[in-house]
Amino acid sequence: MKVSIITVSYNAVKTIEHTIQSVLDQDYPDIEYVIVDGGSKDGTVEIIQQKEGQVARWVSEPDKGIYDAMNKGVSLATGDLIGILNADDFYMDHQVISKVVATIQAANADSLYADLQYVAQDNISKVIRTWRSGQYAKGLFLEGWMPPHPTFFLKKSCYEKFGTYNLELRSAADYELMLRMLHKEDISVAYLPEIITQMRAGGTSNASMKNRIKANREDRKAWEMNGLKPKWYTLIKKPLSKLGQFAKRN
Repeated sequence: MKVSIITVSYNAVKTIEHTIQSVLDQDYPDIEYVIVDGGSKDGTVEIIQQKEGQVARWVSEPDKGIYDAMNKGVSLATGDLIGILNADDFYMDHQVISKVVATIQAANADSLYADLQYVAQDNISKVIRTWRSGQYAKGLFLEGWMPPHPTFFLKKSCYEKFGTYNLELRSAADYELMLRMLHKEDISVAYLPEIITQMRAGGTSNASMKNRIKANREDRKAWEMNGLKPKWYTLIKKPLSKLGQFAKRN
């Protein structure tokens, strides 16, 4: 199974080298690495150029945002399975892709997700939050569940059949894609019950009450555009389910 890993970046000079190296260090033999940069001006492109011989293909040009960049990456990818690793994320160890492939093949599944860990921007040894996804069952999206997108792998054939990221959404296109694939289209999915990706904390959707309200509206729109109806509490439980993931302070 050929695996395409897509990294999208914009002015990520502080973190992208770590991200790239975590992909290049994987022990799986058939990885196609694609980097889609949004026209960075801070030195990000120069770092990508230094790794040019180890990256299958890369592009740096203006885009319409992160999800547009992801769609470009999907169109460039030629692998059977596609994973997306943003420029401030990195894989937990060198065996991640090998374990992903072994798990998805054993289950004969079309997709896979795992667990995610958030770490501090300035100290990656400091754990902020651990997202233990748990086993998926049909209907869990109605209970506010979703898998962590940085751990989500999807077969190229599913993108071709059911579509890519919806650019009508500014912050919830990843949620909408997974909702569409797993809940609406009911594609098969495997769960790898371990942390495979670490992510530097700092997302915008939960940064303030105002942003959380905007995110909730986008989540609702994700259901509506798929002709789906959530329960009255679905989009209340979704952010509340994250509360237990935060590390206890001493």
